[in-house]
Amino acid sequence: MPGPYSQILRLPGALAFSAAGLLARFPTGMISIGIVLMLSEMYGSYAMAGTVSATFVVAQAICAPQLARLVDRHGQAKVMAPSVTVSALGLLGLVVAAVAGAPTWTLFAAAALAGATIGSLGALVRARWSRVARTPKELHRAFSLESALDESTFVLGPVVATALATSVAPWSGVAVALVLVLVGGYAFLAQRSTEPPTVVRVSHTGRGGSVMRSGVMIGLVAVFMFVGGIFGATDVSIVAFTAEHGRPGMAGVLLAIFSAGSVIAGLLYGAKVWTGPAWLRFLVGVVALTVGTSLFQLASTLGVMAAVMFVTGFAISPTIINGNSMVQRIVAKDHLTEGLTWLSTGMNFGVSIGASVGGVMIDARGSHSGFLMVLACGVLAVVTALLVAPVLRRGGQDVAAHVS
Repeated sequence: MPGPYSQILRLPGALAFSAAGLLARFPTGMISIGIVLMLSEMYGSYAMAGTVSATFVVAQAICAPQLARLVDRHGQAKVMAPSVTVSALGLLGLVVAAVAGAPTWTLFAAAALAGATIGSLGALVRARWSRVARTPKELHRAFSLESALDESTFVLGPVVATALATSVAPWSGVAVALVLVLVGGYAFLAQRSTEPPTVVRVSHTGRGGSVMRSGVMIGLVAVFMFVGGIFGATDVSIVAFTAEHGRPGMAGVLLAIFSAGSVIAGLLYGAKVWTGPAWLRFLVGVVALTVGTSLFQLASTLGVMAAVMFVTGFAISPTIINGNSMVQRIVAKDHLTEGLTWLSTGMNFGVSIGASVGGVMIDARGSHSGFLMVLACGVLAVVTALLVAPVLRRGGQDVAAHVS
């Protein structure tokens, strides 16, 4: 690790919980594409495969904030240890149902159970960093590191899932993911010394209840939802694009290249301490991401697509880092896990819509239609970001005043 990151990883317990957290959320990069690869091969429908994948993500999006509120009240291990176990059982049920050729409703039921109980491991890791980091500079670097590690799961995860599904068995990618969910989750939750304390009190707004009472949070989540739509539609479109070119095994490679650009950008971004307003950098990142993804539909070869995805990936991590940083400063500490989880929820909900609608469009007219869905989500992300920019700016000013 470069110097700035090696310094924060030497903080007490940091390396251990960060490494375990990486293992625990590695399946995040495998499950969605693993479901699409498994079911499109075994049931012959991109639309059905994309919808089952979307069911997993929607269930996670709906239930993760509720799990996060329980975590803030009762602790990470107490809530998430049994929840992770149930999630792994749901993934096992999905694999068994697919192999047995079970009715489609069983696939949806298993995906919903797995998604509803998997929670947001990234939010749990970031909540621990908020406790361990001693200065805002350390926390900025920690969030940047975790964003890069998040993206690394999308570099390696799709490659692993695709390689397993195409060379071992269509269901093997999901099967490996469920094992990692258990092993990584238990390894992370077993580390009690860095677990944030549970404190139940009235929120910083003077009212109890959800952090979504905040206009800044609503604005951020709305933008993250459409950004998630970009990712969901891209996943299923790339699977179809590579199949149309006779190279289905390249789907994971292209998605890994997309995330590789984000990993590099995240590490570079975190190495520098930025002084400008985070809300403006967030807005610029959304615009850059949309401009880049709009070029996907113009790519006619795998090589051109790889180049475009790599460059576009540089807009991902900085955008997510700025969103998480704003939440960390705005939301009270005893609601931090919930606040961070809501960003993941918005993005995951968008991923589900993008994957589901994109799958239907691809079944009708091929991968080109899927990339049109990517473009539509990008345009909506930019429009929403521009509409909520005044709210984000006011929220950023309130944060600056509070910090000073």
